Amino acid sequence: MKHVAILGSTGSIGTQALQVIAAHPERFRVEVLTAHRDAEGLARQAARFKPNMVVIADETKHGELKALLRDEDIKVYAGSDAIAQAVEARPVDVVLTAMVGYSGLAPTISAIRAGKTIALANKETLVVAGELISRLAASHRAAILPVDSEHSAIFQCLAGEGDNPVEKLILTASGGPFRGKDSAFLRGVTPEQALQHPTWNMGAKVTIDSATLMNKGFEVIEARWLFGVAPGQIEVLVHPQSIIHSMVQFADGSIKAQLGAPDMRLPIQHALSYPDRLASDLPRVDFDACRALTFERPEAGAFPCLGLAFEATRRGGNIPCAMNAANEVAVEAFLGGRLPFTGIPAIIEQTIDKITRVASPSLEDYAATDGVARRLAREQL
Repeated sequence: MKHVAILGSTGSIGTQALQVIAAHPERFRVEVLTAHRDAEGLARQAARFKPNMVVIADETKHGELKALLRDEDIKVYAGSDAIAQAVEARPVDVVLTAMVGYSGLAPTISAIRAGKTIALANKETLVVAGELISRLAASHRAAILPVDSEHSAIFQCLAGEGDNPVEKLILTASGGPFRGKDSAFLRGVTPEQALQHPTWNMGAKVTIDSATLMNKGFEVIEARWLFGVAPGQIEVLVHPQSIIHSMVQFADGSIKAQLGAPDMRLPIQHALSYPDRLASDLPRVDFDACRALTFERPEAGAFPCLGLAFEATRRGGNIPCAMNAANEVAVEAFLGGRLPFTGIPAIIEQTIDKITRVASPSLEDYAATDGVARRLAREQL
């Protein structure tokens, strides 16, 4: 029995994780659930899964959540500090970090320092502070298990390979809703169009990041820290069928690939159950329905966010942190109708060009960089 804390339980990853847990009640027990401000959704989940405690990040929702759970024997807390403390609770074995954006950093650090196993779905944690997180995880012997389908695929391909040298990691990308479109088309894209992903069902922020290919850029940075490779050892290929989730090329030229139906519950279950593989009724690959697996290079001119991510990880230090902050501001502005789709990479590029680079940032440096980058990005809107 593993005792699980889910940070961001009402979001896409969190709700799918609860589906996995519900399918295996003999293997998992929910100890902690947290949400940003969806008190009603969190209360419904709590009433079903009976966690020891729930935390709502928005403190103005504390009273509402407490009232909704007044008949339940569940501790109810509010605020970001409470989330960071909840993951340290003694019964918790695994912390699934499914919060969106920079907000996932502090509770992940708390969980690592408490020696918990991290099932990492919040890619911004490693984008913002990959060097610090890697150092802390090694110091506290806290395992970090990837939940992203691409990094889960690489993790599975590396299983059993020991110290065999890796030549290249190949991250696959669906291409998003605008694969094959040029810059002229992209200038007129609406939020409604950008939210129509052809393959994956995700939250709004991640879906927009997928449409700009910034999400794939984040995954490049994440892969660097998860697997200890240089940026030049990471390649991105567009694979519209989303059946091959990523590949590893070894020094002898051999390539291992991990295949599966495009369903996030598969990598979620793998992270939660590792090192075991649990039987499931999740979808299988139907090769009769998918007779061609195709690959193409991403169009750099139309999707500059991917190139910006490679540049940020090459520059290192606090630059990826600034990139992430500027992206969060730009995506929010696009969704609010205050910025065109092609304005997202422009805001990011202008912001990171103005940031003073810190080569070996502390947690305080990351926090300061995040604040400055957000201010600079907002000034450009």
